[in-house]
Order: sequence, then C-alpha cells, then structure tokens
Amino acid sequence: MLATFGLLVLMVLPSVIGIVRDRRIDRQIREAREGRIQEGRSREKEAQKSSSRSTVPSTATWYAEGRRSKKLVNS
Repeated sequence: MLATFGLLVLMVLPSVIGIVRDRRIDRQIREAREGRIQEGRSREKEAQKSSSRSTVPSTATWYAEGRRSKKLVNS
C-alpha cells in the first residue's frame, strides 16, 4: 500500500509543481502589467503638468508626410 501511495505521489508531483509554477508566472505578469499601468498613469499626470514641452513628430508621422508630398509632386 505504501508503494502504491509513493507511485501516486511521484505521478502527481510534476503536475502540482507545474501548477504552482504557472500561478507564480501569472502573478508576475499581473504585477508587471499593473506596474506598467500605474507607470503610464504617472507619466500622463507628468505630461499634463508640463505642457511647455515641445512635441516632436514621430517617425511614422514624418514618413507619412513624406509620402503625401511625393504623391502631390508626382500627380
């Protein structure tokens, strides 16, 4: 009976370890996501406070403007 119980423990143990590991990873992901959300909120507040900051167009904006001007020239 003891041998049967030992085999049961050996067969169930990897599953239990996997479940514990998955929960730990899920918790870390949730904490990181919450930290990123809080960081984003603090940046938004900071950006609202400092409205004198100059804005620089993103690379995507420059690319789109360049493409628009080329279309107008070629037409």
